[in-house]
Amino acid sequence: MTVRLLDFYADWCGPCDAQEPILEELLADYEGVELTKIDVDQDQDTANEYQVQSLPTVVVENDDGIVDRFVGVTQRPDIEDALQRAGV
Repeated sequence: MTVRLLDFYADWCGPCDAQEPILEELLADYEGVELTKIDVDQDQDTANEYQVQSLPTVVVENDDGIVDRFVGVTQRPDIEDALQRAGV
């Protein structure tokens, strides 16, 4: 099963900058998790599809759909729990 992290961000978003190292650290520890970074200013269609209203938004999904969604800077343990529920 494929597990994906979708990171919705914008270049002007300070909290998005704070979220980035947390995601990078998770990716280093969890092989097989795909990270897709989505700049909401460049890809508004995808942001609308996922109903992103605040930044940063991190979506954890697998082949069955969305497992969890986090709005605002989210700490590693919360995202880790979602990754495990997604099947990592």
